[in-house]
Amino acid sequence: MDKRKRVHAMAIFLVVALALFIGVILLNGKYEKHETIQEAMRDAVLHEYNKISFFGIDVNPSLISGFVVTGILLLFALILRLFFIPRFKIKPGKFQMLIEEWVGYFDKLARSNSPHRNRFLGAYIFVSGSYVFIGTLFELVGVQWTTTEGTSISLPAPLADINGAIMMGCLSYLVILSGGIAQNKLKGVGKTLKDFSLPISMSFRLFGALLSGMLVTELVYYYIQLSFVLPVIVGVLFTLLHALIQTYVLTMLTSVFYGEVTE
Repeated sequence: MDKRKRVHAMAIFLVVALALFIGVILLNGKYEKHETIQEAMRDAVLHEYNKISFFGIDVNPSLISGFVVTGILLLFALILRLFFIPRFKIKPGKFQMLIEEWVGYFDKLARSNSPHRNRFLGAYIFVSGSYVFIGTLFELVGVQWTTTEGTSISLPAPLADINGAIMMGCLSYLVILSGGIAQNKLKGVGKTLKDFSLPISMSFRLFGALLSGMLVTELVYYYIQLSFVLPVIVGVLFTLLHALIQTYVLTMLTSVFYGEVTE
């Protein structure tokens, strides 16, 4: 019986693969391209064309993504605080254990890298890490929005815009500076300012990593020969990989430098 199922599954797979192959051959060169691959990739970086109207102002799609992700996180935090946290028990269930591990990871990271002053640091890297992780995964949802030209566009990750990445890097740098001032006054300022390139490196590390995944996915989608099945695998793998890596890198760098200026 198991052998029959395997044979049937293999036959179905071969039929689907053959149908996709025939479709690629028949459609090759017979579909309309509204822009070249160079224009598509350039707009993914500079956002010159696919603008979204926000109260009469044309903005980049990543700004709308930022507002949506922020609203989702705030709503989740409110629901969690009102309906779940009051019911937490000494012996945790699966959901409570997940939340405790989530918060505990960032708390341990803050304590291990900044033993002298870590309460605010733990809260900040928890919020920023959650925002980077959820914001990166947000593009997998594929929320559609209408541009000013009337076309539909899938909202990208908030930090896929260089402006969002720069603000995240500068905000992390200001948190490090505030920790140095609170602990060591002018000496802490001097320790922070010596690493003046830190916000630039943080910003472009975030932007470059997220943009590379988006460009690869855009390239795969553009060519119809590659646009069957493969984009799903590429998009999911790149997005998950970047979400994990960039969350870890941002929170680790922030906590390490914060710990140095608060010694």
